[in-house]
Amino acid sequence: MDIADVKKKLSSDEKVLENVFKLETLYKKHKLKIWGVVVALILFFGGQSVMTTMHESKLATANEAFLTLQSKSDDANALKVLKENNPALFELYTYAQASKKQDIKALESLAGSKNEVIADASKYTAAVLSKKPVDSKLYKELSLFQEAYMAIVAGDKKSAKEKLELIDERSPLAVITGFLKHSLIKAN
Repeated sequence: MDIADVKKKLSSDEKVLENVFKLETLYKKHKLKIWGVVVALILFFGGQSVMTTMHESKLATANEAFLTLQSKSDDANALKVLKENNPALFELYTYAQASKKQDIKALESLAGSKNEVIADASKYTAAVLSKKPVDSKLYKELSLFQEAYMAIVAGDKKSAKEKLELIDERSPLAVITGFLKHSLIKAN
C-alpha cells in the first residue's frame, strides 16, 4: 500500500485530525511571529486605552482649573494648571481677559499664537484699542469699516469712500456702510 491509498481510506474524522497536525506544524513553524502579532495588538490597544485615559484626565483637570478661574480670575495655580493641561483653552482665556481689561501688551503677545483664530482676533483687538488700521482675516469688513472711519476723522473722505466700497453689500455692515457713504456724499 502506498501513501495515496492510505490517504483515500482516511475517514472524515481522520482528515480533521490530519488538518490539526498541519495546523500544529504551521504553528510550530511560525510561533514567534504569531505571538509577536498578538503581543503587538495587545500593546497597541492597551496603549491607546492608557493614552485616552490620560488625555481625558488632563482635560478634566483643565476644566476644573477653568471653572476656578471663572470665579477667581487671579488664581495663579489654576492659571498654571490650565496652561499645562490645555494650552488652547489657556490662550482663549488669556485673550478674553486681555480684551476685557483692554491690555494691549497681552493682546500683542497673543498675536504670535500658533492658533490662527486667537492670533488674528488678538491682533485685531489690539489694533482697535490702539486705533490703528489692521489687516484681519476674521474681521476683514470690520477692519475696512474702522479704516474708513479713521480716514473720515483724519479728513480723507476719498480714502474713506474707497474703503467703504470694498465692503460687500450682503455684509451685516452694509446698512451702516450705506449710511456712512450717504453722509460722505452729503458732506461734499
